[in-house]
Amino acid sequence: MKTTKDKNFKSLLLIVLLIVVANIVSNFYFHRFDLTKDKRYTLSQTSLDIVKQVQNPLSIKIYMQGELPAEFKRLQQEAQQLLEEFQAYNKNIFFEFVDPLKEEETSMENIKELYRKGLTPVNITVDDKGKQSQAMVFPWAIAVYNNKEINIPLLKNRMGATITEKVIGSVQHLEYSIADALNKLTVSRQKTIAVLKGNGELPDYAMAKFLLQMRESYHIGPFTLDSVNTDPINTLKALQKYDLAVIAKPTERFSDEEKQVLDQYLMHGGKALWLVDQVSVEMDSLYNETGSTLAFPRDLNLNDMFFKYGFRINPDIVKDEQGSPIKLATGEQGSGTQFQDFNWKFAPLVHPQSQHPIVKSLGGIKFDFANPIDTLRNGIKKTILLESSKYSKKLGTPIEINLDIVAEETSPNHYINTGNIPLAVLLVGSFSSMYENRVLPFEQVDFQAKGAKSKMIVIADGDIVKNQLDKEGQPVELGFDQRSGNLYDNKDFMLNCVNYLMDDTGLINIRSKDLDLPLLDKEKVYERYSTIQAITIGLPILILAIFGVAFTYLRKRKYSK
Repeated sequence: MKTTKDKNFKSLLLIVLLIVVANIVSNFYFHRFDLTKDKRYTLSQTSLDIVKQVQNPLSIKIYMQGELPAEFKRLQQEAQQLLEEFQAYNKNIFFEFVDPLKEEETSMENIKELYRKGLTPVNITVDDKGKQSQAMVFPWAIAVYNNKEINIPLLKNRMGATITEKVIGSVQHLEYSIADALNKLTVSRQKTIAVLKGNGELPDYAMAKFLLQMRESYHIGPFTLDSVNTDPINTLKALQKYDLAVIAKPTERFSDEEKQVLDQYLMHGGKALWLVDQVSVEMDSLYNETGSTLAFPRDLNLNDMFFKYGFRINPDIVKDEQGSPIKLATGEQGSGTQFQDFNWKFAPLVHPQSQHPIVKSLGGIKFDFANPIDTLRNGIKKTILLESSKYSKKLGTPIEINLDIVAEETSPNHYINTGNIPLAVLLVGSFSSMYENRVLPFEQVDFQAKGAKSKMIVIADGDIVKNQLDKEGQPVELGFDQRSGNLYDNKDFMLNCVNYLMDDTGLINIRSKDLDLPLLDKEKVYERYSTIQAITIGLPILILAIFGVAFTYLRKRKYSK
């Protein structure tokens, strides 16, 4: 007996010693083990770098608690586990889950407050074994740091997707959403965006939603090129203070002096987002007695500069069988008038095929009278972000556009080797100046013929960033089409374009993370409800019971001797 006690004491002493040593070592070496196949909870190096920036308490309040539908319960659990991972690397990060609908007396006040903050709920139909009910969920979080507050959308909206598909896409982007919010809160210097004016670009109210969204992350300022005629050098110096220049649907020619300013801004490391229409035609001009309008080429005097950079926007219109719906009146005028949805082929509905982080997992993006882009060989890396469907083709201009096209009958034979037309292209590399070995429009001491490595995005449609106005003249959500009631992913696409051009930390690459999210087949669950219930609930209890009985039996047998 004494020998046994001595052995037990030594074993206990050894275990205690190992625990103490492990704790001492863990104070010097921190590591978390992620046993998931897809490394779902392993934070990227970019996220870890952002977490290190949190020097003061940062609180996150997540409005997903209480009785949630199964899909949102999954989103809640994934968000909690990911936030725990963020918290493990920085104890200054705190989070809590809140149920805004818990107390009936205060629920309406809570809902109004969340609406005021811009947190809109999702109303869904819950189907429980054939019984349907309505549920309201707020898939949002609010992060606060140093008296600065930012909203974090947890549910990614995709037109035409089911709630389950939306949740899967949202889980894929949880780390990006949270890391992006933390970066916006903790970054010491906000980068700057110049929105160019002076050449007939879109007015602020026409892209208000885009500008408001950008203002959350960057300093934005209008920049006019009017002073180029009198003081081009100082105009260039002023523009060089901005990190990105946005040129949104110019309608007037650029002078040679203005082109030199833009060219040298790019040569000195500036980045550009071009949203250019090479054809003059507007959707509103179709709503007249004839239901037609003329589309004709627009000369912006930018073709030679674009050619030097390695692309060309052709003065053609893309006609795509995969168009967006448009409502038109049918039947007799007056009380007999009815409205019906038709396929509008001059508004391509583009579903991204590229796996680039800018467009990965995005839903449909709506264009209006888009133009085709040609890419040219010049040593610049070009990535096609968006392209039309295989059932599309180019129409030369000038051409009459008529609403009667909705009744046109076509077949796949009309689109042999004409489709997949590039509509948005990313260019990365060291660009050459269009004024290389040419006479300069104005003298410039620090002229650069070859630029530093930079990047630009070219989108052959200025309307992609344009928001519609409601009856009161207020801008509606970017991507929302009031005529059809559809919400497209234009806003997310534009935000991703800007974030990618401005991003020096690789944050946008987190969007490329692939997660394997197996989900139950609801139809099979309903068919075998009792069996699945017995397996998921009864089987674990049975296994525990067998283990308990076996353990008790073996223990009695051992110590009864």
